[in-house]
Amino acid sequence: MVKIGCEILIENMPRWLKRARVGLLANQASILRDFRHVKDALMQEGVHLEVLFTPQHGFWGDKQANMDESPDDVDPATRIPILSLYSERREPPEEIMRRIDILLIDLQDVGTRVYTFAATAALCMKVAGKTSTRVMVLDRPNPLGGEEIEGNVLNGEFESFVGLFPVPMRHGLTLGELMLLANEVCGFSCDLEVVPMKGWKRRFLFPDCNLPWVLPSPNMPTFLTSLVYPGQVIWEGTNVSEGRGTTVPFEVMGAPFVNTGALKEKLEGIDMPGVHLRPTGFRPTFDKWAGELCRGFQLHVTDSGKLKPYFTSLSLLWAVLQVHGDDFRWLPPPYEYEFKKLPIDIITGDDLVRKRLEAGEHPREIEHQWQEGVERYLDLREKVLIYC
Repeated sequence: MVKIGCEILIENMPRWLKRARVGLLANQASILRDFRHVKDALMQEGVHLEVLFTPQHGFWGDKQANMDESPDDVDPATRIPILSLYSERREPPEEIMRRIDILLIDLQDVGTRVYTFAATAALCMKVAGKTSTRVMVLDRPNPLGGEEIEGNVLNGEFESFVGLFPVPMRHGLTLGELMLLANEVCGFSCDLEVVPMKGWKRRFLFPDCNLPWVLPSPNMPTFLTSLVYPGQVIWEGTNVSEGRGTTVPFEVMGAPFVNTGALKEKLEGIDMPGVHLRPTGFRPTFDKWAGELCRGFQLHVTDSGKLKPYFTSLSLLWAVLQVHGDDFRWLPPPYEYEFKKLPIDIITGDDLVRKRLEAGEHPREIEHQWQEGVERYLDLREKVLIYC
């Protein structure tokens, strides 16, 4: 059985923590196995919470993406102030951090570089280093496991709120390990401690953990969503819908101009393991193409162990460019507080991916190009691995 970091902390509650002034970075998915929220479990143990911080989408996960900011709030049950870190501020104010002795971070990450929770945690660490505030990460599983790595490593010229660390798209680290990397390699230095899980193995996907799934963001409703997300997120930088406004976000892609038959023909001969592309139609209720019939594909995962989500979606994108070049568009900025660079470039972490696709380069060739960077990353991540 996997025990997550917050459960380990509560079972072994240090006396000093009950005397400390504590802040908590969390959201609605920060629950224990018994569905108690971590804030309630901590308070039941006598921990004094001074302030709650919340990442993108708000404390209740009610806000959509891309600069749909959440306001500050007050927890109605406890009257503890909730400070949004996805608004005009994306770092905690220094004066607030100076009023706490330790910041606890308990967030369910999804194992993909562009998911912003890791950036929020790292920016908290940066401020904590200035204010001499301790930081403790209560670790949780990477839903995608800790073995499979995929995608090009972030080019430092394309650092952004959706990419602060030199890691591939699917990085194979838990949030605790990623924050160790941020602390020891990326300069987000502070007095950091990770409370590791017990029983988690790198080969585990989320269903192997026997833990409840609570959607960490409004368009991450299931574990299956997280499986395809490392690839399907690239559509956010295009005029092709990634399924926002449907009941299966990221599991579908499409647009009114898509010809699925022509795309199928173009993709013939490209091996995309672990997935079946089923032609479908959908009508988003909001976001891109709201109210219009989009034709495209639903990604049905047939073997999660063999699935290569980033390669799969890049292959789909390559085919769309080849077949629908006259109708396809890269979306302009702003995107996640970047106002100059193209959204697709900060999502993929390097403009070379876009340029190679535009030049008609085959996805296999692009995949080959990123392997050298992945090898360097694997050496780097060895320094921060906690689990076997």
